[in-house]
Amino acid sequence: MREIINIYCDESCHLQNDKEKVMALGAVYCPASKKSEIFERLAELKRKHNLIPKNKKNLNDNRAYYELKWNKVSLTKINYFKDVIDYFFADDHLNFRVLLVPDKSILDYEKFNHTHDTFYYKMYFSMLKVILNPDKAHHIYIDIKDTRSREKVHKLERVLRNDKYDYVKEIIKKVQQVRSHEVELIQLADLLTGAVSYVNRGLDKSKAKNILIEHIRHRSKYSLTKSTLIREQKFNIFLWESSKYGHTI
Repeated sequence: MREIINIYCDESCHLQNDKEKVMALGAVYCPASKKSEIFERLAELKRKHNLIPKNKKNLNDNRAYYELKWNKVSLTKINYFKDVIDYFFADDHLNFRVLLVPDKSILDYEKFNHTHDTFYYKMYFSMLKVILNPDKAHHIYIDIKDTRSREKVHKLERVLRNDKYDYVKEIIKKVQQVRSHEVELIQLADLLTGAVSYVNRGLDKSKAKNILIEHIRHRSKYSLTKSTLIREQKFNIFLWESSKYGHTI
């Protein structure tokens, strides 16, 4: 029986006309057999920092109290966020990959007979293909972002299966939309993807976010603004640049 890998995806500034140049697609992944243990450890950190009542033992209750997200990083909770980052780097079963498009505004879709949607799915596949292992099965979870979430899930599933020739659903077992407040590792994907996106958008106005970014740089030993080696597993960054791919999209 194939080992199952759970992949939790997040996206930042992915819309065509959101007035943001950088698009980021990220994923946190781990063995499905370790999911409950990891969820509980993340919930313990919330209890430690009084973000959920200490006497609450039910994970479904725990998640409803405080959602771990990049846009919630603040000085009053900076120790909590640093603890989360430390836990991520300490747990050998947790890994992260992010793909960044540094400037989506310069892309000429018509020239290459593309649309923003087809480019979006191409980039999603480029982000995931390094994670997917032909000897394992994968459950892919995507945060519900907008009214097109269901359509995007079905199309991404088709794109992934067709590329991997996975017509009997052995490699891609399922692609499912979920609500981030119910899934601890979607929240972690939001935090890490948001941090890398923030750096590459050239933002630095938040003292708390700057502190956390420096902590991530220290733990990862990466600048967060350059691609890592493709074999980097723990904290893998890929900056997609059209000039390196013949301006094709």
